[in-house]
Amino acid sequence: MTLILTFLGKGGIARTKIAIAAAKLLASEGKRVLLAGLAEPTLPILLETSLTPDPQEIAPNLQVVQFQASVLLERQWEEVKKLEAQYLRTPIIKDVFGQELVVLPGMDGALALNAIREYDASGKYDVIVYDGTGDASGLRMLGLPESLSWYMRRFRQLIVNSDLGKTIAESPLIQPLISTLFNFNWTADNFAQPTNQVNNFLEKGKAALANPQRVAAFLVTTPDPIEVASSRYLWGSAQQIGVTVGGVIVVSSETNPNLTEEFSPLSISVVPDASTGEWRSLMDALPDFAQEALKAPKPIEVDTHNRQVRLFLPGFDKKQVKLTQYGPEVTVEAGDQRRNIDLPPSLSGKPITGAKFQNSYLIISF
Repeated sequence: MTLILTFLGKGGIARTKIAIAAAKLLASEGKRVLLAGLAEPTLPILLETSLTPDPQEIAPNLQVVQFQASVLLERQWEEVKKLEAQYLRTPIIKDVFGQELVVLPGMDGALALNAIREYDASGKYDVIVYDGTGDASGLRMLGLPESLSWYMRRFRQLIVNSDLGKTIAESPLIQPLISTLFNFNWTADNFAQPTNQVNNFLEKGKAALANPQRVAAFLVTTPDPIEVASSRYLWGSAQQIGVTVGGVIVVSSETNPNLTEEFSPLSISVVPDASTGEWRSLMDALPDFAQEALKAPKPIEVDTHNRQVRLFLPGFDKKQVKLTQYGPEVTVEAGDQRRNIDLPPSLSGKPITGAKFQNSYLIISF
């Protein structure tokens, strides 16, 4: 089982240093580690080596890859063309080549997430350390499986219930016509079959995101009050999309900065602001990532016996949290993040009877 580890908070060099130190520490413990970063100069400068879009070994058990969105898009485009050829008798994009495509804003995050998914599925690594943007946009990237699965679920059902879906189900002419045009027998029952592959890996992504043994984030901050407030906001935002935050890493010359109240009940590790290349002092100060992630509060807990859902949303107050219900969907907004709660069958469709915000928990009763 691969652990995907990432860091949130203090930007720039400090966070990347901690990602490198974490990768080196885990590799020294005998774990097979992939350190993945974005196409920015910080990572190769700190590692004192050039990086490529393919993993390269820089130390025993440690490989590094730098995600280049244009290269990832080119590779994924070939998969898109294969999928089109599978379902269309006459493909229409076969003459469009990946080298011609331009990366649109926001696409780089989705491409990076898919690359992480593929490296995870390869079974070659015990840990993938992702040195991403570490901010709200990076969290939205990690939350893509949850967001996209909602769109797939709702719009698929809308199509099936629409006049188009009913026409396909009932018309003796449309079904043979579609079967002739496509190498696939589309009916109302299997209308969404071409998306099953997408649904499968979205569901796997959601399951991984909810499992602290599979995905965990750690906050990086300094004692500066503004950075502490920013880290607390990212903490709550991470919990909102279902990512477990396992602890806090404080970059400080102080041996014991008093931040317990701001980040309780998370563990706090203080690391020195080491010079470039002084990895050992950073490695020695880092926490046991896997163990701390398991001890951290879960983002969401469902109590079917008492008909309650509890969401842990640190960094927010009652005025920043909004709860709405539309039919079977329960939506929680906190800060810049919106979450559609996937309720179990025993609670799905039941009306909300009460909600309260207490000790950083949003407690919803049904």
